[in-house]
Amino acid sequence: MKKIIGASVGSCIHVAGIINFLKIASELGFETKFIGSAVNSKKIIEEIDRFSPDIIGLSYRLSPESAVGVFSELKESLEKYFSQKTNKAFPSLSRQEISKNNAEKTKINKKELNYKYPDGEKIKFILGTTKPVMYALKENGILNIFDKVFTGGESFDEIKNYLLSQNSQKELLNILPQNLIERINYKKPYPLLRHHFGRPSFNETLEGIKIIADSKLIDVISIGPDQNTQEFFFNPSKMDHNQDGAGGVPIRSEEDLKKIYEASRTGNFPLLRCYSGTNNILQFAEVLVKNINNAWCAIPLCWYNELDNRSGRTLKDAISENQLVMKWHAQKNIPVEVNESHHWSLRYAPDSIAVAAAYLAAYNAKKMGVKNYISQYMFNTPPETSFTMDLAKMLAKIDLIESLHDENFISWRQTRTGLFSMEANFNKNKGQLASSTLLQMQLDPSIVHVVAYCESEYAAKPEDIIESAQIVTKVIDNYLNGCPDMKNDKDVQERKKQLINDARLIINKIKELDFEHKFEDPLISPEIISKAIKLGILDAPHLKGVKAACGKILTKFFNGANYAIDKNGNILSEKERLNIIY
Repeated sequence: MKKIIGASVGSCIHVAGIINFLKIASELGFETKFIGSAVNSKKIIEEIDRFSPDIIGLSYRLSPESAVGVFSELKESLEKYFSQKTNKAFPSLSRQEISKNNAEKTKINKKELNYKYPDGEKIKFILGTTKPVMYALKENGILNIFDKVFTGGESFDEIKNYLLSQNSQKELLNILPQNLIERINYKKPYPLLRHHFGRPSFNETLEGIKIIADSKLIDVISIGPDQNTQEFFFNPSKMDHNQDGAGGVPIRSEEDLKKIYEASRTGNFPLLRCYSGTNNILQFAEVLVKNINNAWCAIPLCWYNELDNRSGRTLKDAISENQLVMKWHAQKNIPVEVNESHHWSLRYAPDSIAVAAAYLAAYNAKKMGVKNYISQYMFNTPPETSFTMDLAKMLAKIDLIESLHDENFISWRQTRTGLFSMEANFNKNKGQLASSTLLQMQLDPSIVHVVAYCESEYAAKPEDIIESAQIVTKVIDNYLNGCPDMKNDKDVQERKKQLINDARLIINKIKELDFEHKFEDPLISPEIISKAIKLGILDAPHLKGVKAACGKILTKFFNGANYAIDKNGNILSEKERLNIIY
């Protein structure tokens, strides 16, 4: 167990920051000791001698001018103490020499000071202070005492990640869970951060994964393979190599996946997951679990087939195969996400259909034996949706999905910003990312799927992902520090109730398709579900002309919500719409 002592130094009596730091360290398994406020150099040396700490955390929040004297004295005391302990001198310049030469200031500040015990173990110093104090110490060649400086505003995660980084890589891997549910519980009350990543170049993707992992900001890296990978991984002869890198990273072998996994074994050892293929999906699932320890399976119920032209599978066959993949993962106790509902919203289906589809997807997962269900709530989709109506729609989904909970089935909430809500203006996108995240936090998610502000223009690079994660982290910090409850808004609650009632009408209408009672459970019958899409019980305007769908529904936004309408542009209630179908 590593040891940390903490103190406020000089005449500084501000202790809240250092005590909070020690509290975080203690929760992470460090042995900690607070030695007081207004502590002088002599007391620090005595505690080093007595406690033999691995890290000394110091706080100073007074004037920069006084800080220079305090830390110059501390530096001289430390050098004298460790020189005597190790019989090794510290070659350094005096304050007078440093102040005469700017070049020497830079040189001294860059030179790392290694304070070591006689056995060779290094002791690290960290400082919590203000930026003016930090600049003053740097100007006077004293900043190199410290391994790390915190200047306020750092998130819980940044502090936690620094502390975790003090363990060896082997120790860190033992601390950070490599199982999704354990990792969720480990990080509470903070949600896991997930981000999609896949550059058109394989080598660029490998390097990027290392950078992202070393940032310690992202808990789950979702590998985005190119379309050739998703469709023809097992039939490379069918690939159009002019399309290599289109939509993601070109992965051509299991060896490529192994390299991706190895690249992630650094930093905070993020979990990896990868989108399912669109052909041979069960075979691809096996490959992903074997080579990247796929954190969870993400698969649709009704898509990646003739419905969206992402493979040549028929709708009915695709539903059946998708269910088999859910069942396969369930048997291995691997969490499953059925990314169904937002596919309907992306195609401008009315909100009622999106809510019904969310329930239908979760219901199918449960019936396939899934125990841990990852329920994704994609906000801002379509982008015309208002925050009020968006929250209502998500709460309706939650109400229906979580009504399925029992001792064998539980869902974990995952939220994300809708990509279509991002514009060409990156500054606006940063605002969208932040505001959408605050709305998402009303759901108390276990996972926040971060969408980089640049994704509307190009596939995110590591620096884009890191910046976007920092934006989201600050929003989460603010929320957890206290935020009004938007869920109790009158309009939110009224719309939520309406959507729940509408979704139940849709679900019941699907059940009624089995009027001959041929199926034990019509809601998991590929024949019944595909028939519901063909008839238009489940429908979207963007499916017009698709052979496997109806595509006749019309929709329009009223007060930020998406409704089915008649030919005259008037709202059709779900009861009216469904009665028209048959």
